[in-house]
Amino acid sequence: MADVAWIAVDWGTTQLRAWLMGRDGVVLDRRQSGRGMGGLDSDGFQPALLALIGDVLPAPVLACGMVGSRQGWQEAPYATTPCTPPGAAEAVQVPDTDLNVRILPGVKQDRPADVMRGEETQIAGYLATYPQFDGVICLPGTHTKWVHVSAGEIVSFRTAMTGEMFSLLSTQSVLRHSVGGGWDKASFDAGVDQALSRPEALAASLFSLRAEGLLAGLNPDAARARLSGLLIGAELAAMRPYWLGQQVAMIGAEALSRAYITALEAQGVPTHMAGVEEMTLAGLTAAYTQIYGEAA
Repeated sequence: MADVAWIAVDWGTTQLRAWLMGRDGVVLDRRQSGRGMGGLDSDGFQPALLALIGDVLPAPVLACGMVGSRQGWQEAPYATTPCTPPGAAEAVQVPDTDLNVRILPGVKQDRPADVMRGEETQIAGYLATYPQFDGVICLPGTHTKWVHVSAGEIVSFRTAMTGEMFSLLSTQSVLRHSVGGGWDKASFDAGVDQALSRPEALAASLFSLRAEGLLAGLNPDAARARLSGLLIGAELAAMRPYWLGQQVAMIGAEALSRAYITALEAQGVPTHMAGVEEMTLAGLTAAYTQIYGEAA
């Protein structure tokens, strides 16, 4: 591993991911552990990093994600919208260590109150890859972000807890008895249409899944797909100012991104999908190049 020039790190709440980068921009190795920020105390970050990439240090490390939160290794204060995605100038050096570790900050919005950590680096990567992009970037996940981007800046954004709601409802609510593990596109489409047309009826529509399972034998896979459609449809209804009349770039896991794309394209919204790893690395690489003055 003598060819490792630097290490790109995405350190979230549950996972620690690292990419060993060569000077020519090639990923030499990918590494991952379950030692996310949420399971570490203040003294646990350096040992966790050493356990994963200690054999290639002291190569410089550039990290994004929850590692820069108040509960993380070193707080990297939020940039405030409107702003360009944080880069070299905002990166914070981790003190009191022999390691060369810098952390990129997240972004905050005062009104309405909102925050992101990690997604801003994916946005930076998208803008580095598509520098002329103006429009909306959607980052679906546990907490889906809708981000208005113009002239290279994050203008505004909103977060929807749709992914977390789906997880809670499908595994910890009464609906856990009704949903399966498969998929039915027609049921998903019907759920999206139902919630878009009557988002105020979401709570009642959700319980209907349970009732239809009991009274009409609703297929569990169809129930799961309709649950997803109802939640994503309600989210789209709330986020209409972000996607209506816009082009939307989608950065997320493929299966979830395609669900959002299906729902948006049914409304006539043009979309483009980009990979999470690709955009994260592009964002970290852009910041690394700014800091060290060399192409990775």
